[in-house]
Amino acid sequence: VQLQASGGGLVQAGGSLRLSCAASGSIFSITIMDWYRQAPGKQRELVARIRSDGSTNYSDSAKGRFTISRDNAKNTVYLQMNGLKPEDTAVYYCNAEILKVVGGPYYDYWGQGTEVTVSS
Repeated sequence: VQLQASGGGLVQAGGSLRLSCAASGSIFSITIMDWYRQAPGKQRELVARIRSDGSTNYSDSAKGRFTISRDNAKNTVYLQMNGLKPEDTAVYYCNAEILKVVGGPYYDYWGQGTEVTVSS
């Protein structure tokens, strides 16, 4: 199983970006899909989570500006980021909890990260 993240880049403050993360390989189902971020010198933090039922959670910093969504048919999770601020600058990682076979264990996978830089 691999997670491929994309969509990062350089944007001015107030701008928008849409991140994507596609899971591929031997996948029966995906329960939770997350976006994390890690800024230079800081710990990795959870930005947004979406469950298989579509319910979501956001960090306080993401609420009202970011929207997480998923396309189950494509095993893909998205993060629409609006009103970006310089403090959003970080490497963004996707994470997924994946069931590979029926009745098997869930495995945790990480994408490679995509860099977001917000200039002031």
